[in-house]
Amino acid sequence: MNNNDVIRRLRYTFDFSDTQMIELFGLGSLEVTRTQISDWLKADDDEAHQVIPAKELAAFLNGFIVAKRGKKDGKLPALESTINNNIILRKIKIALSLKDVDMVEILGKADLKVSKHELNAFFRKPEQRQYRECKNQFLRNFLHGLQLVYRKKEDA
Repeated sequence: MNNNDVIRRLRYTFDFSDTQMIELFGLGSLEVTRTQISDWLKADDDEAHQVIPAKELAAFLNGFIVAKRGKKDGKLPALESTINNNIILRKIKIALSLKDVDMVEILGKADLKVSKHELNAFFRKPEQRQYRECKNQFLRNFLHGLQLVYRKKEDA
């Protein structure tokens, strides 16, 4: 799953307008233009399509956390120069204040059965023996489950 897919799905799920997207990036300490956002959201085969760099996606997710949970005292965390599915999953979990039970339920909505122990393996440090890499299909199912839970009922 590429970074553009993640941002497209989150925008659709939470029905963010261009202005809200710009604000989220701003909360993540990155100034972006409406044109940049538009190019990132375009279909992959569109000639104006631009790939969203990892640092920009990290800024968006950090802004999403600040918007949903409020700003912490002190400085914002440094933006990651590389981002993987495990980091994306963790940031969404933090932003929405999801517990293990909530995540299992969300994944269940997407017809993916997973235990709390399997889920916790995604949030471990890579050096740990129980660490598990979050594959694209797992993240795709999680984002689909989010859509089923959080998208406005009349659109679902």
